[in-house]
Amino acid sequence: MPNAVVKTNFNFPGQTNLYIGKVRDVYHIKDELLIMVTTDRISAFDVVLPKGIPYKGQVLNQIASRFLDDTSDIVPNWKIATPDPMVTVGRLCEPFKVEMVIRGYLSGHAWREYKSGKRTLCGVAMPEGMKENDKFPQPIITPTTKAMIGHDEDISREEILQSGLVSEEDYTKLENYTRQIFARGTEIAAKMGLILVDTKYEFGKDGSDIYLIDEIHTPDSSRYFYLEGYEERQNKGESQKQLSKEFVREWLIANGFQGKEGQQVPEMSEEFVTQVSERYIELYESITGVKFERADISNVLKRVESNINNFITAYYR
Repeated sequence: MPNAVVKTNFNFPGQTNLYIGKVRDVYHIKDELLIMVTTDRISAFDVVLPKGIPYKGQVLNQIASRFLDDTSDIVPNWKIATPDPMVTVGRLCEPFKVEMVIRGYLSGHAWREYKSGKRTLCGVAMPEGMKENDKFPQPIITPTTKAMIGHDEDISREEILQSGLVSEEDYTKLENYTRQIFARGTEIAAKMGLILVDTKYEFGKDGSDIYLIDEIHTPDSSRYFYLEGYEERQNKGESQKQLSKEFVREWLIANGFQGKEGQQVPEMSEEFVTQVSERYIELYESITGVKFERADISNVLKRVESNINNFITAYYR
């Protein structure tokens, strides 16, 4: 299998900071530009798996870049350019300390809470008599705190305002943007024969202006169902066909790993890595409706570094 990028350690002109996330390496340039390298690392159960997945970074970066463009008439976003298939460069914003999670269906975390008997999530009421993966009458916004370490925590609108995490004026804007972007994402997904089930958005500020930041509508930040057969599966009480990285979690569980203490990450064979890579490419084509063009990854780190350096040079010329 060809090269996968699992680590970068570049040193760019004007570099002031480097943040290593689970999947993304984020470089700050002169405290005004943010360079996000979407690596081929893959995480599950809050653990980064030992092998990278070729083309995964390109898939996620290009999906996010496309949807940033497709929603830029709703809210301005941080993106300035994509100088490499794995890289987005944008304005450096001060992130809000909450993530805006929006759910159109009773799935995932919302379903687990509902199943345990709860009928409110983040202060939002959920109707009685719902089944897993049923559609909500209206999408619900269930924010979380942004944890630097560990898990994000559910938080209500009231708690956000009382604690001063976000001003009421700004939070009202974040809610409005979240609903509009989700509606646009839902429309685009439907055209591709998909249902956008739930997703999360992050926003930041540059001066007094609010921008959409980070990634949007990727299979790592969003859950998709296949539209065809959804009603039939719901009526029969069957599981929904998902378009996400759930298949990786299922493989890990089948091999005795759920991120619990003392558990070993199973060996990832080259055959499995290839399968995951092909699944991510399939995700890209299903979500965008565009054939995936594989970038040259014979010397991928050199390519990425060169493309970023060329951008920085041209930008500050």
